[in-house]
Amino acid sequence: MASMLINSMRSCSVSPSWGMRFARSLSTTAQLQAQVQTKSKKTLSRPGVKNIVLVEGVRTPFLMSGTTYTDLMPHDLARAALQGLLNRTGIPKDAVDYIVYGTVIQEVKTSNVAREAALGAGFSDKVPAHTVTMACISSNQAMTTAVGLIAAGQCDTVVAGGVEFMSDVPIRHSRKMRKTMLSLNKAKTLGQKLSLIGGIRMAHLSPELPAVAEFSTAETMGHSADRLAAAFGVSRVEQDEFALRSHTFAKKAQDAGLLQDVISFKVPGRDIVSKDNGIRPSSMEQMAKLKPAFIKPHGTVTAANSSFLTDGASAVLIMSEEKALAMGYKPKAYLRDFVYVSQDPKDQLLLGPTYATPKVLERAGLSLSDIDVFEFHEAFAGQIMANLKAMDSDWFTQTYMGRKSKVGTPPMEKFNLWGGSLSLGHPFGATGCRLVTTVAHRLQKEGGQYGLVAACAAGGQGHGMVIEAYPQ
Repeated sequence: MASMLINSMRSCSVSPSWGMRFARSLSTTAQLQAQVQTKSKKTLSRPGVKNIVLVEGVRTPFLMSGTTYTDLMPHDLARAALQGLLNRTGIPKDAVDYIVYGTVIQEVKTSNVAREAALGAGFSDKVPAHTVTMACISSNQAMTTAVGLIAAGQCDTVVAGGVEFMSDVPIRHSRKMRKTMLSLNKAKTLGQKLSLIGGIRMAHLSPELPAVAEFSTAETMGHSADRLAAAFGVSRVEQDEFALRSHTFAKKAQDAGLLQDVISFKVPGRDIVSKDNGIRPSSMEQMAKLKPAFIKPHGTVTAANSSFLTDGASAVLIMSEEKALAMGYKPKAYLRDFVYVSQDPKDQLLLGPTYATPKVLERAGLSLSDIDVFEFHEAFAGQIMANLKAMDSDWFTQTYMGRKSKVGTPPMEKFNLWGGSLSLGHPFGATGCRLVTTVAHRLQKEGGQYGLVAACAAGGQGHGMVIEAYPQ
């Protein structure tokens, strides 16, 4: 497929000047945010279908792994996010019916991190909690699980969230060493134990790090992103331009106080942390100096145009509209239609947004032009650019998606205007809640009615969700 993509995408009518479009969007951002308009589009409310709302969303500051959070554990961050949500909403702890959390690389001591964090945050031990995992869309899955519980009438109030802690990932002994240690535990005589110990070789001592490659393909995500960028003809310059755009927008949003979901967190034994620490606007000249990170020496994916390993946690309060209003809350947004998609994990690993976007728009009865706010997960700049080009390609849409015409490209003046995962950080299990909360806040700020979240995930999976602004 890769060679087909390269040859065919070169002949596709793809806009040649993405950098110019990004530059224009930089200059129009301030105007867009200052120009709050009232939309008059139809509501997506349906007769007989329960309205489910986002009441509030918070997150700890997202920090580069190995920095201020380094001595904590995942449940510490998740607990901080839950406590921040409680403080901001004032909701009684016994008013929550259920808690769902997402995570990817699990700490073995707290495998059900949702339960441990909930107990640590002071929730009643009568509140059930479970943990889900779906790679980079784990907290998206947590939120839609909450939506399902409410829609089914099982709950009225659910807290969903996600956490990832890359500063201390589980590192195992080799399988041979593990087998030896388990056998030692069962050995009954000294002779049996000495025999097992005598069989240990140097190779047994090699540790096993958490997999950074797809299990089904043995390829790292960065390598896949590099191949995808090449297949769609995405240049190094285009990737660096988009990464610079992300960091520039994130810095502007941070300085303007727009990242309202970030809560301050007193790290035990350290200072209070109140802002993300991975935002680093640079220059095209500085970024051009970096060498390829995955495919050497000719690759285009670098540390500067990739998301970085991040520690962080998020939490959102999701309720039925009826319950929220009865408790005196003013919701931020309606959570409307959503979809999950899967495709080839080898050549289409990171194309989840391309597949999810048309499906979720069809479910909602909307078109791309109806969407006022776009928030796409930025795993790599090349991944974003490849998705935008795939969405703008009739050939790709017809050949691989079985559709008659292209999806269309989101207008860049509506796209990730407060930064994204490239700049804000990407704690795998927590990003989904950040995306949804950001859409809700941007809709309020910009006066839009509909927002779209889309994200890719390991395994060739993806997610899309339509969010509707709550009437102000």
